[in-house]
Parts: sequence; C-alpha cells; structure tokens
Amino acid sequence: MRHLARSPSRIAAVLSLALLATTPAPERAAAASGAEITKKSTEALGTLRANNLVAKKLLADAKGVVVFPEIVKAGFMLGGQVGEGALFEGGKTTGYYNTVAASYGLQAGVQVFGYALVFMDNASLAEFKAASGFEIGVGPSIVLVDEGVGKSLTTTTVDKGIYAFIFDQKGLMAGLGIQGSKITKLDK
Repeated sequence: MRHLARSPSRIAAVLSLALLATTPAPERAAAASGAEITKKSTEALGTLRANNLVAKKLLADAKGVVVFPEIVKAGFMLGGQVGEGALFEGGKTTGYYNTVAASYGLQAGVQVFGYALVFMDNASLAEFKAASGFEIGVGPSIVLVDEGVGKSLTTTTVDKGIYAFIFDQKGLMAGLGIQGSKITKLDK
C-alpha cells in the first residue's frame, strides 16, 4: 500500500477503475436484441435528421449510415465508452455493431450521447463492412461535423467518404484526451 500512495498515476488508475465499476450502464445494453437496437437507432436517426439540417442533406445522398443511439462514456484520467447500433442501407437494417473506446488524459465525468457515421461513397461503406474491427482514425478520412464545419458544408462541398455527427448529449464530461474507438460487427 505504501508503494501505491507514492504513485499519482497508480492512484488515478485505481480511482478510474472504481468510477467505471460503479457507473450505471444503460439498461440491458449488452443484451439488446436486434429489434431493440433497430428501434432505438431508427428513433435516434429521426432525431438527428430533425435537428441537424446538414445531416438531413447528407443522409439523403448517403450509401449507408451506422447509428449508435446511446453511448455511455465515463472516466477519471482513464476512461472508456461503449454502445450498440445499427447499420442502415437503403432504409433497411443490414447489420448490428458495437463501439468501444478507451482514453487517457485530463478527463472526468460521465456522459451519454449518440453518434452516426454517414458513408457517402461505396468504397468507404465497403471498407467499413469488410473490417473485422473498424478503427476510427485509421483508414478512410472521417470528418467530425460540428457547428464550424456544418456552416460551410453542403452537398456540393462533400469530399470525404465518411462524416460523423455527435448528438443528444447528456451528462458532464470535461477534459482533453487521446481516444481510439473500435467498431465491431455483432451477431444478432
């Protein structure tokens, strides 16, 4: 115990694990059926369309979209996030996925949010579907659409394969960090 007290990084690691262990997860997140994931993802996609004009325009021309309606993110120095979602092509559900991320850095809090990856070309969608674990930040270029990007983005200025939208944020998560997300296909 004396050795632990001398290492601030070990104390932070222990506190982070304790926070993650005591943070409530979304109801039945790991046990959600395909029908439940489709329902929540469809509702979230409707909310995104209704509240974001740029997303609505891009979705009209998209080859596919994967929607994660409820991602739970928690951390204190070390953090993590997890959630499940559905891939839609031509308005139909064609697959189920989970997203998992770990982060390290100056961060603290708990947050729930949704995000969608909008695939604008067949090559990006095919790469996503073929990957055994699609890692954000590796492979095709992904543009995070925030207010600044959204103001200058139109369907004629779209030049990347994948656009990401974060929406419906609840809770408080503050800080800076290095984050890597991995999306994996589920058997549902």
